[in-house]
Amino acid sequence: MNKTTFNQSLLSFIAESPDSFHAVQTLSQRLSEAGFEALEETAQWQLQPGGCYFVTRNESALIAFTHAGTDPSRHGVHMAGAHTDSPCLKLKPVPELVRNEYVQLSVEVYGGALYAPWFDRDLSLAGRVDYRNRAGSLASALINLKKPVAIIPSLAIHLDREANQNRSINPQKELLPILMSLAPGEHFSFSEFLLSQLQALPGSADAQQILGHELSFYDTQAPALIGLNEQFIAAARLDNLLSCYVGMEAICQADRGQYNLLVCNDHEEVGSTSSSGAQGPFLKSVLSRIVEQAAMDGDRNRSDEQFERMIRHSRLLSVDNAHGIHPNFADRHDSNHGPLLNRGPVLKINANQRYASNSHSVALFRNLCELENIPVQDFAVRSDMGCGSTIGPITASGLGVETVDVGVPTFAMHSIRELAGADDAFMLFKVMQRYFGARE
Repeated sequence: MNKTTFNQSLLSFIAESPDSFHAVQTLSQRLSEAGFEALEETAQWQLQPGGCYFVTRNESALIAFTHAGTDPSRHGVHMAGAHTDSPCLKLKPVPELVRNEYVQLSVEVYGGALYAPWFDRDLSLAGRVDYRNRAGSLASALINLKKPVAIIPSLAIHLDREANQNRSINPQKELLPILMSLAPGEHFSFSEFLLSQLQALPGSADAQQILGHELSFYDTQAPALIGLNEQFIAAARLDNLLSCYVGMEAICQADRGQYNLLVCNDHEEVGSTSSSGAQGPFLKSVLSRIVEQAAMDGDRNRSDEQFERMIRHSRLLSVDNAHGIHPNFADRHDSNHGPLLNRGPVLKINANQRYASNSHSVALFRNLCELENIPVQDFAVRSDMGCGSTIGPITASGLGVETVDVGVPTFAMHSIRELAGADDAFMLFKVMQRYFGARE
């Protein structure tokens, strides 16, 4: 795969993944096409040597792995982790509001979103809907309206003369999308509207009553290569669908004779404390089942010991975007640690363990980059500023696995539209291919 094909496929993946549910659906489809077999958590697993598998949880998190069929405690597992969720505006359970004859939908801010970029964008809705069908059974479906159905208009400068000076945004009052205007006496029910959209989907025509939903707004502007020489990728949810895509493409090329694993957790942007988040048991559960398959005679004590030995031999690449040095705000970076777009992947280091990198894991990643002739950059936050975090420290502390935090440099992280270099994701892909023992 060359860089052009890689980037075009990345743009397509992001466009097809407006939320964490659709991201996992798209990942699942692409893994299946690459020969990965879907597993059910409720079923008994029969893993075959050289086999490749994936399993999902909550339809919003996914783990894919290759099964070498040997004792994993002898060589460990080459793991990489990313997350499927991004900051956004999520619908509240009872969202309808009618003010001045306009229908608006109340939202809750998910994660650390930048508010201002959400104004004046063409917004659509996507996510998961749970319902009861005509037979009285409970069911769920993913829905994506695709077309622009809402907008959050800015207040005109004439009515807010201080807007360009010191404006703050109240998310309860000012981030309510407008859906439509009503004629006198006209009524609108969001539940009825959602039910009609659901009934139009294949397989959901028998939907009778909406019982719950997890829906979020997203920008309908398509991902694109931009710049005079198309050197940049502009898209929503680059943090962190870009890393999910890189990991997925790399593990599809992985050596089936070694244990490789990709975990794409949900809820990283809100602390990872959930059954499908990095602080939940999903990854440990899958690793335990892999070990149990390799344990002789199903001896539980042997499985426990093998698990601990496996972890000691394992490594984790925590792959999440890094802050590139913004030319308009260069003073927000430490002078020696300002990554540039299109200059290679970034090692993320923090003395206070907001990133899990240590000298051993840093050396591992640098060596991988050198073997692929890929440049590598360093990021450390200014000493007078706070530092974000990733699934890296959470997974490292939960499993005890040696971890390095890496990613591609980006601008406008947590905006409705972010920016990355067109070279960097492909370079990271080549490094992860080496890490997974690519067959090519």
